[in-house]
Amino acid sequence: MRIDIITVMPELLESPFQHSILKRANEKGLLQVHLHQLRDFGLGKHRQVDDYQYGGGAGLVMMIEPMAACIKSLQAQRNYDEVIFMTPDGATLSQTISNELSLYENLLIICGHYKGIDERIRDKYVTREISIGDFVLSGGELAAAVLVDSIGRLIPGVLNDGSSALTDSFQDDLLAPPVYTRPSEFDGMKVPDILLSGNDGKIEAWRYEQSIARTKTRRPDLLDRE
Repeated sequence: MRIDIITVMPELLESPFQHSILKRANEKGLLQVHLHQLRDFGLGKHRQVDDYQYGGGAGLVMMIEPMAACIKSLQAQRNYDEVIFMTPDGATLSQTISNELSLYENLLIICGHYKGIDERIRDKYVTREISIGDFVLSGGELAAAVLVDSIGRLIPGVLNDGSSALTDSFQDDLLAPPVYTRPSEFDGMKVPDILLSGNDGKIEAWRYEQSIARTKTRRPDLLDRE
């Protein structure tokens, strides 16, 4: 998979993609993330990418010309399965969305900044809009990093244990069960006996029961989904 990201702050994204799971995914050739500085397509000697909004109001808007030029340049090189704009008014990111996007070959992510991007970019080029929650960030870069991480770990071969991602929270609209590791007893707190039994069938049944109980307590809304 290849993910291209358009941004005016590429330095905000460099670190997340150079460590841990995403770094290993890149080294294995399973996920390539390429950052594109929008100012390379900016106007004039100052590489302008933003301007005051029509109608007045506080906050600058990312201009249509640099963004359109950057998108066209990238689309001339490959076809994108989705052109994604990270925005607070997009669909809230879910495990279902991440699962779907992980099956694609090429994704293009647009990071907004300032007051947002010219609406005509959304109308003409964007195919999907995604939010990571009901709050506002200074730009779309951190949201893009969250999206890429949630997608990347689902690509076959990225995680050392291919089944690990399948047992994450939300995969079955359930929260993950509690987990434990050594030692089996610490400060009088013991690991549940069932996990030490070696009975795989009973362990899986226990984990499912725990997932149901935890979801009922912490996220009952997940159980109401049809």
